Amino acid sequence: MVAVKLQEEFAVSERRACRVVDQPRASQRYQAQPRTDEAALLKRMLELVRVHPRYGYRFITAKLRQEGWHVNPKRVYRLWRREGLKVPKKKRKRRRLGRSENACHRRRAEHRDHVWCWDFIFDRTTSGSPLKWLSIEDEYTRESLALKVDRSITSEDVIDTLAELFAMRGVPEHIRSDNGPEFIARAVQAWTQQLEIETLYIEPGAPWENGYAESFHSRFRDELLATEEFENLPAARKLSAAWREDYNHYRPHSSLGYRTPLEFAARCAASVRASATPQPSLQQHSGITQPVLS
Repeated sequence: MVAVKLQEEFAVSERRACRVVDQPRASQRYQAQPRTDEAALLKRMLELVRVHPRYGYRFITAKLRQEGWHVNPKRVYRLWRREGLKVPKKKRKRRRLGRSENACHRRRAEHRDHVWCWDFIFDRTTSGSPLKWLSIEDEYTRESLALKVDRSITSEDVIDTLAELFAMRGVPEHIRSDNGPEFIARAVQAWTQQLEIETLYIEPGAPWENGYAESFHSRFRDELLATEEFENLPAARKLSAAWREDYNHYRPHSSLGYRTPLEFAARCAASVRASATPQPSLQQHSGITQPVLS
């Protein structure tokens, strides 16, 4: 109270302190007496909240009055705030587009740029600010095509990242992902359909069906996120770019015969060129015309 603070600070009597702040002296001695029915009222309130989780304090007040409690909304609201009660926000029903037929062990990548996979992984800076990475990987060559980090990444950011990749590398035949809102957004679906890219949405609640993305994230977390502290967003971007460079160019991959992803991709490209080049016949190569036997 103000009068008590004046007494302590200026060493004056209660009478003089109350006269200065224009308060009756009785107000300094008043002690609130809790009502005897407070515990029972609170208990019944909590019971009604459990039965009717979508009711606010006004509806709970009405229910209490129906049962014969003599309470007003202000009292119920005071107890409501004290207990930290609130009506949970309504959640939109999520669209579920995935199915197990699109799992990585059923729809396997057969060549470079046949199937890409993408997913998100999260971490925080030293100050506690959120960080979100979008990773895109070629399932056949295991190349890390993109590793974008930001505070938040929307479906528009996903489209922008894909557009940059398509301009540099070309368009894949399929893209595998889970049912995250950024991936099932209508804008992303319309854009991929326009480019004739088939989106392979996995079964909801089955992250192992997007196994290549999960495997990449396990290495990324083990080798970078678990060993580095990010002071801020620019530091996270710099370290992520350096790790991706090392992953693609220098890190051997056991499933690729301990080659690096870029080395394996180069061998795949060379093999494709060799098979596409027409081989000269023996007659043309030697310059000798073979007789035809009748």
